[in-house]
Amino acid sequence: MIILDYITLEQAVKIEPERREISLGLPSGVPFGESRFPLTPEGTAQLTDLGLKILIEEGAGAPIHYSDAAYLRAGAKITSRTETLRADIVISAAPLSPYEAKALRRGSLLITLSGSVLENHDYALALQQGKVNVMAADLINDGKHRLIADILHEIDGCASLAIASALLTDPVYGKGILLGGVTGIVPCEVTIIGSGMGAIAAAHNALGLGATVRMFDNDLYSLRQAGRVLNHKTVSSALHEKVLRSALREADIVVVTPTRRPFTAPLDAIDSMKERALVFDLTDRPGTAFPTLSLINLGRSTSTQIQASASRACYFNVGCRVPRTAAMALTNALTGNIEAVKEAWQSPQLMSSQMRPAMMLFWGKCVSQSLSRELQAPYFDFNILASGN
Repeated sequence: MIILDYITLEQAVKIEPERREISLGLPSGVPFGESRFPLTPEGTAQLTDLGLKILIEEGAGAPIHYSDAAYLRAGAKITSRTETLRADIVISAAPLSPYEAKALRRGSLLITLSGSVLENHDYALALQQGKVNVMAADLINDGKHRLIADILHEIDGCASLAIASALLTDPVYGKGILLGGVTGIVPCEVTIIGSGMGAIAAAHNALGLGATVRMFDNDLYSLRQAGRVLNHKTVSSALHEKVLRSALREADIVVVTPTRRPFTAPLDAIDSMKERALVFDLTDRPGTAFPTLSLINLGRSTSTQIQASASRACYFNVGCRVPRTAAMALTNALTGNIEAVKEAWQSPQLMSSQMRPAMMLFWGKCVSQSLSRELQAPYFDFNILASGN
């Protein structure tokens, strides 16, 4: 009889390094007049399924008509503003206060819009001193296009004509007229400065409503491309002063979009405009194109205030009047690029080429020439800094 003596041996266990859950904080932009909340519950569910911890400030989804309960069901944690600011990655289209900027964690990644940083010196300085990494979503570039900037400009272009049409048809504060499309009635005239994504969207909507559209830009290649997209239905011209003055004098609606060189209308041409002409400034520097007109922030004004101020005024922050559309578009951009965003926080040296141009601050160092000039601080090449990190 053979007796087998079994010896128990220890089996090696594969040990994987523990991966910490990345937290994504989304504070409300309402205190700063920003209603475009960048994430819907549907997008929240997608991000939580990918392993992210989503922290949303209580009531932040109200401007886009989503309740806290909807975000909870999608897997988010509804919490205080302070806790959202302590996340690994913070997304806020609106500028934070300098005090809140100091509450951000050292080395965390703040995703915002370039204008919110460049136009608020104390805020930018607080971010620099806190050694926060700052990425401007509107500067993300694939080499040909600014992806999120184009999305926001398209929304602004569409929204500007929708708002203008509503103001013109108002029988009390407006003219009580349609933009066009009625037999025997001369259509309204829309003058558009620029020929990029926002300009094309505005022109497309204006043409659809029956208006006559004139488009101006000194970038003739861009102007030609816009003409092709619009089937050459617009009257296009370079920014010749005489032609421009005539167009401004006859315009019922003027839409100013980003151009290669910042546009400023001649002061006497502004004075010659129609009494109830509506001007929409879709650029990053509202008020510089038509400096003598009163500015109306559509992110802060009520509908009654907007209607009552419809006599030759300049409107900006247009996208805030359609925040849910903006939220859906921004959600698409965020969920579609979340791996690149995570990489930007975890491994800056491996950051994709389309993300690198969007960096403004890297561990307290200015990697944006525009911000360097604003803060009067040394400029550093991000590619060199990241490779040495």
